[in-house]
Amino acid sequence: DFSEEPDGRSANSAKGKVLKKGKKAAGEKGKGGKGAGRLNGHHQENGMENMMLFEVVKLGRSAMQSVVDDWIESYKHDRDIALLDLINFFIQCSGCKGVVSGEMFRNMQNSEIIRRMTEEFDEDSGDYPLTIAGPQWKKFKSSFCEFISVLVRQCQYSIIYDEYMMDTVISLLTGLSDSQVRAFRHTSTLAAMKLMTALVNVALNLSINMDNTQRQYEAERNKAVPKRANDRLELLLQKRKELQENQDEIENMMNAIFKGVFVHRYRDSIAEIRAICIEEIGVWMKLYSDAFLNDSYLKYVGWTMHDKQGEVRLKCLTALQGLYYNRELNARLELFTSRFKDRIVSMTLDKEYDVAVQAIKLLTLVLNSTDEVLTPEDCESVYHLVYSAHRPVAVAAGEFLFKKLFSQRETEEEGAPKRRGRQSPNANLIKTTVFFFLESELHEHAAYLVDSLWECGAELLKDWECMISLLLDEPLPGEEALTDRQETALIEIMLCTVRQAAECHPPVGRGTGKRVMTAKEKKTQLDDRTRMTELFAVALPPLLAKYAVDAEKVTNLLQLPQFFDLEIYTTGRLEKHLESLLRQIREIVEKHTDTEVLEACSKTYHALCNEEFTIFNRVDIARSQLLDELVDKFNRLLEDFLQEGEDADEDDAYQVLSTLKRITAFHNAHDLSGWDLFTSNFKLLNTGIENGDMPEQIVIHSLQCTHYVILWHLAKSSEGSSRKDDLVTLRKQMRAFCMMCQRYLTNVNTAVKEQAFTILCDLLLIFSHQMVSGGREHLEPLVYSPEDSLQSELLSFILNHVFIDQDDDTNSTDGQQDDEAVKIEALHKRRNLLAAYCKLIIYCVVEMKTGADIFKQYMRYYNDYGDIIKETMSKTRQIDKIQCAKTLILSLQQLFNEMLSELGHGFDRSSSAFCGIKELARRFSLTFGLDQVKTRDAIAMLHKDGIEFAFKEPSPQGEGGPPLNLAFLDILSEFSSKLMRQDKRTVHMYLERFMTFQMALQREDCWLPLISYRNSLQAGGDDDTMSVMSGYSSRGSSIRSKKTKCNKTSMRMFVEHFDRSFPEESSSSSEVWQQSMQTPVMMPSPHLTSTAMRDPKRGRDDSYMGHHQQTPQHHQTPMDYNRRGTGLMEEDEEPIVEDVMMSSEGRMDDLNEGMDFDTMDIDLPPSKNRRERSELKPDYFDPASIMDESVRKMFNGRQLLYDSFAVSWHQSKHCYIVSFSSVFHAV
Repeated sequence: DFSEEPDGRSANSAKGKVLKKGKKAAGEKGKGGKGAGRLNGHHQENGMENMMLFEVVKLGRSAMQSVVDDWIESYKHDRDIALLDLINFFIQCSGCKGVVSGEMFRNMQNSEIIRRMTEEFDEDSGDYPLTIAGPQWKKFKSSFCEFISVLVRQCQYSIIYDEYMMDTVISLLTGLSDSQVRAFRHTSTLAAMKLMTALVNVALNLSINMDNTQRQYEAERNKAVPKRANDRLELLLQKRKELQENQDEIENMMNAIFKGVFVHRYRDSIAEIRAICIEEIGVWMKLYSDAFLNDSYLKYVGWTMHDKQGEVRLKCLTALQGLYYNRELNARLELFTSRFKDRIVSMTLDKEYDVAVQAIKLLTLVLNSTDEVLTPEDCESVYHLVYSAHRPVAVAAGEFLFKKLFSQRETEEEGAPKRRGRQSPNANLIKTTVFFFLESELHEHAAYLVDSLWECGAELLKDWECMISLLLDEPLPGEEALTDRQETALIEIMLCTVRQAAECHPPVGRGTGKRVMTAKEKKTQLDDRTRMTELFAVALPPLLAKYAVDAEKVTNLLQLPQFFDLEIYTTGRLEKHLESLLRQIREIVEKHTDTEVLEACSKTYHALCNEEFTIFNRVDIARSQLLDELVDKFNRLLEDFLQEGEDADEDDAYQVLSTLKRITAFHNAHDLSGWDLFTSNFKLLNTGIENGDMPEQIVIHSLQCTHYVILWHLAKSSEGSSRKDDLVTLRKQMRAFCMMCQRYLTNVNTAVKEQAFTILCDLLLIFSHQMVSGGREHLEPLVYSPEDSLQSELLSFILNHVFIDQDDDTNSTDGQQDDEAVKIEALHKRRNLLAAYCKLIIYCVVEMKTGADIFKQYMRYYNDYGDIIKETMSKTRQIDKIQCAKTLILSLQQLFNEMLSELGHGFDRSSSAFCGIKELARRFSLTFGLDQVKTRDAIAMLHKDGIEFAFKEPSPQGEGGPPLNLAFLDILSEFSSKLMRQDKRTVHMYLERFMTFQMALQREDCWLPLISYRNSLQAGGDDDTMSVMSGYSSRGSSIRSKKTKCNKTSMRMFVEHFDRSFPEESSSSSEVWQQSMQTPVMMPSPHLTSTAMRDPKRGRDDSYMGHHQQTPQHHQTPMDYNRRGTGLMEEDEEPIVEDVMMSSEGRMDDLNEGMDFDTMDIDLPPSKNRRERSELKPDYFDPASIMDESVRKMFNGRQLLYDSFAVSWHQSKHCYIVSFSSVFHAV
């Protein structure tokens, strides 16, 4: 009944009902004293004390059976002392240092013993044997489980039925599993579950013996009366009765463990404990299906499939896989399958990839058992996962797809000749693959589909002979021919299979790094390359001839030679097919002007022109002849075209363009330096600038071709063998071309400007100062730094063409602006332009301050370019933290000025424009991270620039009014939380240099930014100690035990500079800083590891103040300890006294949301979130109290400020002073 609520309360009554720790009779007590040959409960042999059970298991001794046999012997001699050893074994395996004495064992109940052991738990560490890392404990869990299994196996014929040993052990483990100490609960649950598994094996053997005895009894009874042996019948009846009694006892034990431990712990708050329970119940159902494979036990697995932790969900699926794998058990799983099938299907999209993989594998097993269970919708939800970027998920989905679509494979008759080509059994399967690929509507992901099917269907996918036959041969009578779309898909799949076989690694985006191939895989790769070369070397020319006019098909077919073993052309005597291939490629170059086709031809020539093979000369001659003709034709057409000028018709322009596109495509992969293409292209570009009527595509391809000329020239010069004259020529050509590209930035055509911009960015990056690194100092004359005018034009281009609204993008033509694909393509192009410019900032080609215009767009264009801008900020901060901070504050200042020009100086600070700038400042603040020590100088410089900007412009209202930019301090306050406490003091003193006495007395709203900023600098004096430590925690230093010494030299430099900046306060400031050098920063944090039984009435504040009587009280936001991953129930390092039972109310209503767990409230130190606490302090937003405090300080003078500063530092323990002389320079 799956509707039953999974509540373990009904089972509570079973706890201990059968299994109370037995009281011995008076005659049994002291049997043998403490045991002959034993001392303190340990064996004595030849005067040497044996190791305890825990030590043996800890060492992972292989002779576990002999250890168990020794314990059995001691149990037979004195069962009390042996059981005491076993009890202490479980206590020690939990990590407890306490020992159960004989007196405790005789006189105390289990609950009292457990309470005593809890009090003796070690509080210094939260680790226990099952969780301790290291080689010493690596095999402890397996040895622990093996010991329990061997113990039951060796005791299964006598001791486990004595109503004492098993009752005592089960009662102890049940009590420990209810403990609030995680170590006790975890260890005892594992022991109980393994004990249950061992008992299941015993019950299974008893069941088999009972069946055998029953058959023997029936056979003997069915004999004729003269032949019947009545004595044997009585023996068989007696044996069956004994077996039945033993079976009943074992079932009672299993029932006690199940109801006393499993029912409560399968929903424990610790995921690992839940996983243990589910893993073991899967073993029980698989081993003893007659007793456990029913809905009463299956429901627990079904319910737990909604668990919040992937580890537990994974155990559910692996447990079910063991059941569905056995087809004989499918009938018993029908109700479970119908009830939980939808949940299993939904788990194929689990956020944990391991869970999703196992869910798909489970559905594959379900599919093998019956085709009727899974609906077409269920199957389709798995089909699309073959395109997943996560390879294990895709491979599992590929196996499911292969079983579903290709299970009805046509088998060949034995002895019949093997059918090949389109008559082979694989022909229909290949067609099915093509149909599936087209119906999925993800045409560009053929490589992913092939990779998903490769492990289960490699034989089918490597049937290239059948694929070639489907493309070239005429269809058989009655067979439907492939459509044009299907042929295109088949060619694409064929190319992907060839690539997969030749490269033996997944496609881009799905690889997990390079994997070392085995010898078998290498041999398979070589055999596949040989076979594919032999097949396609012959078939490729006719395929190209058949599809010569189809650009898409030809582009894919031309990529096949890149994976050939070119030696086969010679060894296989296939030279005539090579000649045919070269002819076909030449014809394709002459027929097509499509860029992708021409580039494919160029790459094919590049792959065939390999000097290591004998075919090189033949291919090189064919390539040279083709290029000679193309260049001669281009020069001739260009000369005529330029002479005609405005009289040139469209046909002449088309001829020039088509020839130029062919040359550009070949120049991408081949060095055409011998044809001097720079002169002709530069002349063409110059004419286009002068006349202004050059066709767009001609200019674009001419720019690209000239770019290739420069790069090939640089590649030859980088080899070190070039002459000085060559470098001079290259330098002149490069600079002339850069000037030409700069002139084209003002072209009326957007595509031309984008091409010129992209090439300029590439050239500036290539010829930057970094080109001389790596031993290339001889290239120093080529270094080119852009002038200010060029930097300005590049930035203007970005602002005008990238940071625009989607509707303003006029780059789309033919009214396709509303087309989603066109919008995505346009966005992709703009992202590339922005990335090209950001690389110039990152590599210091342009000044970093130009990034301010980029950074200020972070919020407005976050969805489109947020990742690029954020990465740029991160890289610039790595280069120069201070300059990056100045750039960030500059971007905020620019936005503030733009807002003033738009709204005027009397703007409302609640306006969307001002709030947007403030939110941007908050985002910038978050990018500095938590390590305040690393960003200390940068944050200080940021505040310095911000303060100067705020007081830079006088008040438009005249003397006595607020400065024009005073509201900027409200924005600047977003960065105050990133200041360390001592830096807040320094920044505050720097702020007071710009203030007059009258400013401190003002109470009007227009002065609130100044009030707010001053308070943000004065706040946090009590809690900033934690922020100081955050920078050091990442360095692995122990705050509680180590003291960091101050750098006295840096401190002295800071004080001297401070004195120069504020001479009237030098005496007091020096005294303050000298005192602070001897003072610490932070009281030790409370250690959160109490395992004593707490008084439930004691509040959180009492327990915390018990550690810190001197800690001041703060307002703080309550922490949500029920959130997963934050409470100590998830990752507590110490044994914690806790409420481990989970609420079952409303369980079925909340099933789809996962399991809810109750966790205790843990005493933690105050929150480190300074923003939350500062917002809760009422005086921060009370102008009256703020003004009163300000006036008091102004009247008392600054000496009071310094005195309070010294006192606050005197109360701390550490100080961390970094020289600031470079930051707060005297103004």
